[in-house]
Amino acid sequence: GAKKAPYYRIIVADSRSPRDGRCIEEIGPLTEPATIAVDAEKAQQWIKNGAQPTDTVKALLKKANVL
Repeated sequence: GAKKAPYYRIIVADSRSPRDGRCIEEIGPLTEPATIAVDAEKAQQWIKNGAQPTDTVKALLKKANVL
């Protein structure tokens, strides 16, 4: 993102793939600091299937009332 305007992609990726490698699915971007646009249904489905969110993603999902 631009200076003082963060932009994060929240993706589902295989743990064996490289960090910037192929992703399975993109479930939401954080476009503005106050706005978190996450597909809550997909996020909950992936977590039920065993996906383990990172600490940062876990905090973002809690802020978006997904967890």
